[in-house]
Formats: sequence, C-alpha cells, structure tokens
Amino acid sequence: MTFAHRPESVEKPASAQAREAVSPPPEPFRFHLLAEIANFAELRRMLGCERAELLVGLACDRFGRVLPNASVAATGRTQIACCFRDAHADAITTRIAGIEAAFARPFAIDDQQVRIALTFGAASAAAGNVDEVAMVEQAEAALAEARTAYHAVTHVVPPRPANDILRVARELDQAIDRDELILHYQPKVHVRRQEITSAEALIRWRHPTRGLVMPGDFIAIAEECQLIDRMTLWTIRRAIADQRDLAARGHDLRLFINIAGQLLADTAFVREACELVGGSDAKLGFEITETSVIRDPASAIANLQVFADFGITIAIDDYGAGLSSLAYLKQLPARELKIDKLFVTQLTSSNRDPLIVRSTIDLAHALEMEVVAEGVETHAALALLTVMGCDMVQGFLISRPVVLDSLVQYLDEGRHRAPAPDPLAAFGGFAVARRQA
Repeated sequence: MTFAHRPESVEKPASAQAREAVSPPPEPFRFHLLAEIANFAELRRMLGCERAELLVGLACDRFGRVLPNASVAATGRTQIACCFRDAHADAITTRIAGIEAAFARPFAIDDQQVRIALTFGAASAAAGNVDEVAMVEQAEAALAEARTAYHAVTHVVPPRPANDILRVARELDQAIDRDELILHYQPKVHVRRQEITSAEALIRWRHPTRGLVMPGDFIAIAEECQLIDRMTLWTIRRAIADQRDLAARGHDLRLFINIAGQLLADTAFVREACELVGGSDAKLGFEITETSVIRDPASAIANLQVFADFGITIAIDDYGAGLSSLAYLKQLPARELKIDKLFVTQLTSSNRDPLIVRSTIDLAHALEMEVVAEGVETHAALALLTVMGCDMVQGFLISRPVVLDSLVQYLDEGRHRAPAPDPLAAFGGFAVARRQA
C-alpha cells in the first residue's frame, strides 16, 4: 500500500482540516463473534419451554448495551452473532471480557434470578478484503471447538413416575385451597390507538419449597388428575377481584383467562363459571384454542355461546398452531383471534410467514374479529404488523407477564407508548474459542 505525502508547507483548506478533525481513526480489523447459551437445557427445565425462548432475546439486549456500535442478532434459540470493527487485532479479548462481566449479573424472569452462561467462538480478519463466508465458517469452527466434546447420542426421556404425578396433584389441590397460586398479567396494546384495554392472565404457583413454579410443570397434571376445573374457577375468582382493584386504581381492563379444552364440555364448570361472572360486574374474556373446539364441536360451540351471552369475550388462541377448520371458525361466537407466536417471531425472516399472517388478519376482519399478534419481540415485527392492519399486539417488546402491582405501575407510567429496546437488533455485516463458566 502506498501513501501520498503532502509537504507540510502546503496549507490545507479549512474544510479539509475540519473533516480530518472529526474523522474517526481507521479500524482495519473486522470481527465475527458467536456466543451460545451453554446452560440452556438447565434453564429450560427451570423456567419451562415458553419462558426459555425469551433468553436469547434478553441476551441480545445485554450484548447491545455492552457493544453499542456492533451489529447484534439472534441466529437461533440459543445463539447470538455479533459483528464489529476495531483498530486493534486483539480487541476480541477485551470485548469478551466486557460481555462476561455484564453476564455476571443475573436476569430477572418471572420473579426468578437466572444466570446465563456463554460459550464463545470468534474469527477476525483484515477489513480491507474480507471473505464473509470464510469468516462465519471460522467462527462456527471456533465455537464448536469451545464446546465440550460432542457425540450423537439418543436419549429416551422416561415418563414421569405415577407416584410423582400423584404427589404434585395432592400439593396442587392443597395449593388451591391455601391460595398459593398467583396471576401474572401480560398487557395487549391496541396498535392504532396506543391504548391498553385488556391483558392476559397467566397462572403461576408459589410453591413453599420449590419457589415460583411455571404452568408447564403443573397444568398437564391438573388436567390429568381432574383439578383443572377447580384451578380455573380459582383463576376466574382471582381475576374478578383483580379487575375490581384495577378499576379502583383508574384502569378499566378486560382480563382474559385461558380455558382448557376439556372444560368446554363440562356443564358443571360452565354453570359455575357463568354464576361467578353473572354475580359480578367483571369484564372477562376466555381464550380457547382451536383444537379444543375440534375435539367436541357441538358441546364447545354451544357452551361458548353461553359464555358470550353472559358478556364474556371469546378469543381464539394460538391460531394456526393446530389443525384449523374454517367450518368451525365461522360458527364460533369469537370476537378476537390471536395469531400464534410461531408465525410472529419469524415474520421478518421468512418469506411465507408474512403471507400467512396477512391472510389471517384479512380473514379475521372479514369475520368481524379483531386480531391479536402474540410473541411480538422486535420493532421490525411491530412495524410490519401495523402495516398489515393488525389490531393488537402482545409480547416481550411490550411487557413480560407481571404481577398486578407492577401492571398498575406500568399503566400509570404509560410505558406501552415507548416499548422496550429491540432485543433482536438487525444483523449486519474471527479464530478464538472461549467458554464462560
């Protein structure tokens, strides 16, 4: 490389001097850093599958704070990619040290403190003539080297022992009586009005020894051991009381409760649920999955109409995740349709998902239903849903599920009008291997 030399006696124009004064120093090295959540399996068992899916978004957000000038993106449920430039060839060492220091602080998820352990792999190259594919391949090879030795092993997960199921069922039965359950609320934001008029109630179990137990660890047992009706009736009573509390504090929200499919054919449950709602001035909504209707269409449709006659708003949950049937869809007294997050999370990275989402929105509007997109985690997805005409959004970008007092504080501060920083920043455009303990 050659450089043109200008004699010092030649005075530079003022504009050139100004440009040199503000021009940043050259950054001749490019870096491609991959980080993998090393303890994902352990955290998934602790948090449940649904909450574990949030980990990579939280990790991306913290990466972005540590490396504000880097391009950061989630490239999978456990992996983050990060690209940046620097003037020093050994900059990767200091960057990883900074990330490790940041990840020494735990993350708060549903009142639990969890620590994310990371495995790192990276590649670097001179910025002048970079082979992008080779750089990615080298970073992937470094990440593979950083992992412990891997072999293809098939594990057969044993079924939960019968005595364990009975033990959990007995404890859950007692928990309902002792009021050990708690509801967390995730608000839904109306896109055009920028208002929150409803929230979804999500049940948790405050176990005396195990701490906060997520629904994935006890809902199936409640259904299997015939406790789901008692637990759902408890949820309805709690939601009615919480809604009164919200109204007294200046927030008139409709609260939505998930209803298990087997309850739609249970006449005793339907009668008791209607008595609870009819005996109060509560504004409630029931979320049901499309597959729960298909299992017993006649009873489900009839009882959903009973709920609707009591002023309960019916919402179809997880639309698209099951075996959809337009024949049943048009018969349901539903006023909301929730697009499954499976389609929303891939909205900006898939060619087909935007077509499915757009057609679903159009179909719901034709059936005079409002559309809720769940699992909204990025500003890009929010913008695209807005353009598509989606009515409401719900997801980590707006708020994670929170206890009632935190929901009131969130509403009082109007935080939904300034969503949280995008946890999955757009990814724009090294060999070192390292593992964080």
